[in-house]
Amino acid sequence: MSDAGRKDLSDKIGSAIKPDSQKTTTEKYSDKASDKLDNAAGHSQPESEKGPIQKVADAVFGDSNKKA
Repeated sequence: MSDAGRKDLSDKIGSAIKPDSQKTTTEKYSDKASDKLDNAAGHSQPESEKGPIQKVADAVFGDSNKKA
């Protein structure tokens, strides 16, 4: 479960576990787009309004736009 407008934790884990070499082009672009939207939503949402799962997800995954 995630906060409204945020990427679900299970989706984040699934994207992180599956190597890019096994993803289709569509999956790669979809992941990048949804990660950017999720990061923007995370940066605009105050910590005090984030649910406990979302706080953990943000701490673990951080800013996924910084991936190489």
